[in-house]
Amino acid sequence: MAYKQPVSVLVVIYTAAPSTGLRAGPDVLLLERADHPGYWQSVTGSRDDEESLRETAIREVFEETGLDANVFALTDWQEQNVYEIYPKWRHRYAPGIMHNTEHVFGLHLAQQVAVQLAPREHLNYQWLPWNLAAEKVFSPSNRAAILELPERVRHV
Repeated sequence: MAYKQPVSVLVVIYTAAPSTGLRAGPDVLLLERADHPGYWQSVTGSRDDEESLRETAIREVFEETGLDANVFALTDWQEQNVYEIYPKWRHRYAPGIMHNTEHVFGLHLAQQVAVQLAPREHLNYQWLPWNLAAEKVFSPSNRAAILELPERVRHV
């Protein structure tokens, strides 16, 4: 069995801030994990071989949503999160690996789009206002990245 590298990406896919309505801020795409129904997240995935982090982000976005990140604004947020790997997923890593380093990216879309899910990875998707998306994700680092969006979209 090939083990996963303890280096991954988190890609927050979001739309431009809505121009009308009562809420302010972007919408965020969330995916429901197939291996743990009820667990919602942004696109995530481990680096393969020696690919760059940007290449990992592009590949994972395509594998999980069918979207070509090259035709949208993909930004490396220059943020890293080091966290303990959940015990239920440690078997995917080499023995003794306890921590992962996650690199955060944002993918800006002009508007919501339908996505093509990878059935082995995700059951469903939904677009939510950023504040509701932050409440729904299970990962603290995913939540923190989403909570940064209102400030980040001011500079898009």
